[in-house]
Amino acid sequence: MARWDEILSLPVQNPPTLEFSAADLVWSKVEGWRDKIDRVALIPFARVNDFVKGESENKDCPSRFHVEARRRRRPEMTCKPKVDGILEYILYWCSFGPDDHRKGGIVRPSRTTYVPKKKNAGRPNTKRGCTCHFIVKRLIAEPSVALIIYTEDKHVDKKGLPCHGPQDTKAAGTRAMFAPYISEDLRLRVLSLLHVGVSVETIMQRHSESVVRQGGPSNRDDQLSHRYVRRQERSIRRSTYELDADDAVSISMWVASHQNHVFFYEDFSDSEPFTLGIQTEWQLQQMIQFGNCSLLASDSRFGTNKLKYPIHSLVVFNSDNKAIPVAWIIAPRFASSDVHRWMRALYNRVRTKDPTWKLAGFIVDDPLVDVLTIRDVFECSVLICFWRVRHAWHKNLVKKCLETKMQVEISRRLEQAVDNICRGQGTINLFEDLLEDFIDESDFMDYFKAIWYPRIGAWTAALKSLPLASQETCAAMEFYHSQMKLRLLNEKDPGVYQRADWLVDKLGTKVHSYFWLDEYSGKDDFARYWKDEWRSGLTSWRKALKIPDSDVIIQGGCAKVADQLVKDKVYVVWNPGSQFGICNCTWAEMGNICEHMFKVINLCRKRGSTMPSISIFQYHKALIDMLHCQPHDSLIRDHAISLAVSVQKQLNVLVDLDSSQTALDPIQSQTVDNIEQETVEMVLTNQDTELVNESNCMNEDVSAHDENCGDVNDAPHIISGDACDELNDLASSGNRISGETVGEEIHCAEMDVEPSSICISPPGLYSVDEVVASNVFSKNGDRGLDDTRSKHLPSKVDSSDVNGFQDKDCDENMMDVEPLSIDFPPSTREFLEQCTGDPSRWSCK
Repeated sequence: MARWDEILSLPVQNPPTLEFSAADLVWSKVEGWRDKIDRVALIPFARVNDFVKGESENKDCPSRFHVEARRRRRPEMTCKPKVDGILEYILYWCSFGPDDHRKGGIVRPSRTTYVPKKKNAGRPNTKRGCTCHFIVKRLIAEPSVALIIYTEDKHVDKKGLPCHGPQDTKAAGTRAMFAPYISEDLRLRVLSLLHVGVSVETIMQRHSESVVRQGGPSNRDDQLSHRYVRRQERSIRRSTYELDADDAVSISMWVASHQNHVFFYEDFSDSEPFTLGIQTEWQLQQMIQFGNCSLLASDSRFGTNKLKYPIHSLVVFNSDNKAIPVAWIIAPRFASSDVHRWMRALYNRVRTKDPTWKLAGFIVDDPLVDVLTIRDVFECSVLICFWRVRHAWHKNLVKKCLETKMQVEISRRLEQAVDNICRGQGTINLFEDLLEDFIDESDFMDYFKAIWYPRIGAWTAALKSLPLASQETCAAMEFYHSQMKLRLLNEKDPGVYQRADWLVDKLGTKVHSYFWLDEYSGKDDFARYWKDEWRSGLTSWRKALKIPDSDVIIQGGCAKVADQLVKDKVYVVWNPGSQFGICNCTWAEMGNICEHMFKVINLCRKRGSTMPSISIFQYHKALIDMLHCQPHDSLIRDHAISLAVSVQKQLNVLVDLDSSQTALDPIQSQTVDNIEQETVEMVLTNQDTELVNESNCMNEDVSAHDENCGDVNDAPHIISGDACDELNDLASSGNRISGETVGEEIHCAEMDVEPSSICISPPGLYSVDEVVASNVFSKNGDRGLDDTRSKHLPSKVDSSDVNGFQDKDCDENMMDVEPLSIDFPPSTREFLEQCTGDPSRWSCK
């Protein structure tokens, strides 16, 4: 009993990596069987497979572990509770053992039925008597914990000699030098290429060429065999999605055979609808990599008109700001109660893999979504994306209204209505006026009245209450939607769309393969085999970055943009500077925002001929509210002020980098100085005596502090001491923040800021110096925080990655960088005055 008390008192270790090995754990020694000392450790049972994969990737002796023995207690069995009771027992053994097929080797009596092959080529390399093995026990006392007992951790035979790997001299020149099987990455590559139609011969030819280029085989993947690829191709060719004539039974059979790909499954019942959540291991890795401290977006209604059940996609954004699907949810309806269950299951799965994973923001595209559920599960801000509505309006306007002039006018009115609502100055009456003013355009107005007018109330409420996602997010979602159409809805027989088993099979095979290949660096080697479904490339937002200003001419109410491939070809953009513009290119006629419209929008903003984007407006307003919010606790107030000033200063670096191209408006510059002066005044006025004394930031007494509160020029002389150097740098009018340092900490990518942290209230408090000087606004968002700080500040205002995107080239991404400090052009100041009052009247209180 004392031995088990010692074992159960051990800490449960959960390394924050996708895979981990014995080297990543702290092992304890306990007395084992036959007075042998065993090395034991406790890990979450859900991460046993991660441990097995990590152990297989041993660089000193690459191998693979297989299940040699397994025992499970049936759930219906009654068991007497006892401390050493076992729910499951699994014995993992190195795949080069335990039998020894080498000459003179020992084969266990239970394996005497083994018949030697006539040609034993390769057989001695399979089983070489390796004794390395470990045991996994799932205890009744702690079902969620796995006890790892490492009995033999060295890859040696019974004589104690190395039996495979680089240390075995007899394995030189054989496959025993490497792992017995190919890696998971190569297996996925082969399957993906086969699913999209690449032949076996082509795959092997490209693989052989790459091995020759590197000078010969250096690992197990380099020894990929033609036989293995041919066998996989035959398996794919013979497979079928229709496992049973009954669709529901077929789905159940698919789920039973793909447990690793299913994170939630609820069959039809009297009380609950059918719900299936699909997420492969690769998608889980992408969600952890690109979703941590970043954004997760929802595409909630794909295939509503064609498929038996619509698809709810969850996507993250990679380094190119392209959407990667990380989960597919299939259900006939998406009620709030159902959403909570599968969201919680998905969140638990990710957190089990990476306990430090934290979402910065969740983007929805449905005004009726249960926002409280999302905030409860993911503990993050919620934003709304307007792309689906704008896409439908634009597509039907082009189709139903043939006169270009009328298209332009209706689009302009739609934009004004949406813009005013988002800025808090409009109501649903704007759309009623629109219906009355354009009553002659009966086709589009009948469509608008029948489809969208009943939903306008919900959308108006959502646009007023939730921050609006940026236009770059809209471009990424439009591109993902187009890819899904090409890759999924391309069947010759439309009858298959009414079967759910076809849908889940194609999502898990072909569609998944296309998105995997999008991230594969060597996909250009197969460019000659690309079909329409392979179409990838950049989003419209990124394409607009590559269009030089010289190729754009704005004249009157339209703009002309030269084609980048055929210079003689020109595209005309009406309503320049508006996301509701009209362009005559193919991508825009399909209802999307094209690169020509994005380029014109950016150029108009640079010239100051159009208002800042709604996202920028909301972000500025949030900072103003932060500066003028007067909490009861002065410590909280000071932290909020220092945080806002830090955001302002660091964002100003983006403007400074682009100063050679865009000169700051004098009024905007004056506004910056005013805000800085007001911030210093507020900091100095509201400092508590205790806080001043503790931080040694003041040389004068409280009365001298108050006398100098209104004189911002004296601020640098009042504030002194090493403890407040950071705040002094921020409060003084000079640029004391090093451009080099900030440039390293912040990526200057934001052409259109995603206000993903507007609704965030940090639960933890820190000193002014800590908040200002810490890497809260580092390149990877909250990854710049240490572990403790990241736990308490999961959703700090992240100006460097508020849209969840990480750009590599500052210059190319300065295209749409607005003056991201609290500096407003005259066109914006009048709106802010309604919310915060005249800035000229701000003073210390």
